[in-house]
Amino acid sequence: MTILVDFYKCLHCGGCVGSCPKNAIYLNDFVLEFSDKCNSCGRCVKICPVAALRME
Repeated sequence: MTILVDFYKCLHCGGCVGSCPKNAIYLNDFVLEFSDKCNSCGRCVKICPVAALRME
């Protein structure tokens, strides 16, 4: 599975960054980036207040 970001919905709040147990999400210049450490656990998807993240 992969985490996909809807950049039109994303508020750049950083909630997903803080929720990641692997520290695999970075907010660089208002763009979310996922490192290779991401294991698609889905915590970021669940915490996003505007449903900008989804698993596919």
